[in-house]
Amino acid sequence: MTARRGRRHPVRRPGGRARRRGHRAREQGWPPAVAVAVGLALALAVLRWVADHPWTLAFLLLLTAAVLAARELRRRDAARWRRIRESGLRYALGQLDALHHREFEFAVRDLMRRDGCADARQVGGRGDNGADVKATDPYGRLWVIQCKHRRDGWSGKPVGTPDLHVLNGTGRQVHHGDVLVMLTNGRITQDAARFARSQRLHLVDRHLLAEWATGARPLWDLLRALPPG
Repeated sequence: MTARRGRRHPVRRPGGRARRRGHRAREQGWPPAVAVAVGLALALAVLRWVADHPWTLAFLLLLTAAVLAARELRRRDAARWRRIRESGLRYALGQLDALHHREFEFAVRDLMRRDGCADARQVGGRGDNGADVKATDPYGRLWVIQCKHRRDGWSGKPVGTPDLHVLNGTGRQVHHGDVLVMLTNGRITQDAARFARSQRLHLVDRHLLAEWATGARPLWDLLRALPPG
């Protein structure tokens, strides 16, 4: 005799319906009340941790203040340079003579920025390796400028050959400059001028500085024998 094959019913596994309900609940997301409760629990945990570590709050406040201050300084600096470009920066020789030597370097930086060197910066100080101002002109040439300020102007101590040795030794090898400049509001000796020509250094004395600082022509239009851009 052959047994009749009855219709097979699907085997129901325990917990299957509960798993499907849980899956649908996960797809629908947490109920608002649960989400609020979790958020409050996390907030309380954070507040409790901060209370146990009060220095972190002070650090975060200082960091936030520093970021906001840096943004404000950048905004003011950008606005200042917009005004300079619009009005045209000028310096009289008497103004330059009265400056501190560090202020003189910043004045040279400002004049380079006026002429289109957006990245011009003052770098002079201890360990500057002969560079007081560095800037990239619109032609892509890197300028390395050493500044020699003389409070007595033309009557002060002249710039001599020894003053050029550091610039000549570091301007290309250390700073990778394309245009190396010795700039002063005073005078330059004849020996220094000959040495500069032999080493492809460029000199800006009081007369040339006056033409640059009080005029509207960029420094690269006033110097000769510059490398190509």
